[in-house]
Amino acid sequence: MSEINSGQLFGAGTPAQPSPNSQAPAQSMPYTTGSPVDQTFAPAAGTQSTAPAAPRTAAELAQRITTEMHKAVVGQDELVEMLIVAVLAGGHVLLEGVPGTAKTLSIRTLARIFNVSFKRIQFTPDLMPSDILGTSIFDQRTQEFNLKKGPIFAGLVLADEVNRTPPKTQSALLEAMEERRVTIDGISHDLPLPFLVCATQNPIEYEGTYPLPEAQVDRFMLKVVVAYPSAEEEQNILNRIQSGFRAQNLDTAHIQPALRGDELPLFQAEVERVRVEPTVMRYIVQIVRATRESRHLTLGASPRAAITLLNSAKALAAIRGRDFVTPDDIKTMARPVLRHRLVVRPESEIEGYTGDRLVDTILQGVEVPR
Repeated sequence: MSEINSGQLFGAGTPAQPSPNSQAPAQSMPYTTGSPVDQTFAPAAGTQSTAPAAPRTAAELAQRITTEMHKAVVGQDELVEMLIVAVLAGGHVLLEGVPGTAKTLSIRTLARIFNVSFKRIQFTPDLMPSDILGTSIFDQRTQEFNLKKGPIFAGLVLADEVNRTPPKTQSALLEAMEERRVTIDGISHDLPLPFLVCATQNPIEYEGTYPLPEAQVDRFMLKVVVAYPSAEEEQNILNRIQSGFRAQNLDTAHIQPALRGDELPLFQAEVERVRVEPTVMRYIVQIVRATRESRHLTLGASPRAAITLLNSAKALAAIRGRDFVTPDDIKTMARPVLRHRLVVRPESEIEGYTGDRLVDTILQGVEVPR
């Protein structure tokens, strides 16, 4: 196996690398409890804590995750696929959609499938950075300061309604998302492996919200727009509720873990090995540079966006069973990667231009390699 690129992992350090064919029972990481911002889950009574058979490839893993996700989430196929891409590409996700479209449920379900510790932070106007990171408490018996870790110290962190807290608190996530560590009272602390931030925001209700600064938005690998379900899917949701499913209690869905958190680097290494032809590389560069030349934008995509487009397209190719990237992979990932990184001019917004519309326009204007 080729050396794993640490930049593709959720956090720093070298995790254990068991064989992908290993049939050893997975040991669940504890679901944490205690703090008001925590969300507690316990394994379903009487159910096994291991998947029936260990997936051997990223495509098999993606299929397993999709199957387990749909035990709780009806439809939302794009959302599920983009979450898998983010996990394998080692990036964070921003979910935007109206309330009640399974954003929070999807993240809670993902935490169970990956068998990692999970914390939910409900962002409010009075939330302080220490409520996220933690704080040092003086112990009079030992005459020493002890760290009381905040909810950021988890494998998967749900930042619910992230735009409802002031920029000072929002910025507490910046170092964690970029460096996979936090600094408290001048001391750096590494975050656990894996580490993934999934944030949600409401696109409709703006009163009492604080738009995310561009520097923080850029830390999200993908922005996924979560749409309403179809009529058939909504009927299916009601049927499940009538049959006893409760979103508040995931035990009712009988979700099985797909793998252990320390096995993720094996599949991320597979993504790293996906081939990208020089013509496809140039295609990415042309798309990104075209955003900087658009008269409708005050801010185009940065080189980080080009890197993200490359890595996410490789992950998409891997979960679709290929070891090479196609131009169609780039087109599929262009919207989720670029839509939140583009700042549309006010006069263009009046004309009806949005980030998605401009991405589509740019894709139409850039020649597709053959």
